Amino acid sequence: LAALLFLYKQVLGIALPWLDDITRAKKSQRLPVVLSQAEVAALLRHTSGQTGLIIRLLYGTGMRLMETLRLRVKDIDFASHIILVRSGKGDKDRVVPLPATLIQPLRDQLAARLKMHHIDLAKGMVDVDLPYALARKYPNAPREWAWQYVFAAADYSTDPRSGAQRRHHVHEKSIQRAVRQAVQLAGIDKPASPHTLRPSFATHMLEHGAEPL
Repeated sequence: LAALLFLYKQVLGIALPWLDDITRAKKSQRLPVVLSQAEVAALLRHTSGQTGLIIRLLYGTGMRLMETLRLRVKDIDFASHIILVRSGKGDKDRVVPLPATLIQPLRDQLAARLKMHHIDLAKGMVDVDLPYALARKYPNAPREWAWQYVFAAADYSTDPRSGAQRRHHVHEKSIQRAVRQAVQLAGIDKPASPHTLRPSFATHMLEHGAEPL
């Protein structure tokens, strides 16, 4: 609407008074689904392994699903108890807290992931997708441990853009299915999904006295 008004008034020099009476559509504001702390605990009891750790990270850090799945080894700072989220929503970087209860599970995950990395190196299939033009700027980076996905897929897949065979990160649909199944097993009657854990995290932080941003 602003572009049309500018075109007619400033460029064409035509006044359109009837445009002033147009009512702008308002964006619908829907409240997110929020699980109680008891419901989250019940949901988490029905998760395990790598999938369970991903779901715990979603709740414990407030990260989005794809931010968690694209997490790379170098972005976990155990000493400072933080995780660096690269190119999040709006292409912005940010820092999220790393819960103390997830430090050892994450260390165990990385130990298992390192073994997988050594296998990939031996097969010559360790290449990992890098954002933007980093692969051209740092040609050795795709094979370095620091750039590997923390949560890698169990098998190789073909990159549809480059045709390269590589180990991608875990697919988001597998986590969506796992959360859906855990919700059912926990007897939760809310339409919960992986995204539900983000507002639940924020709500519970406020309930514990955290200051809103």
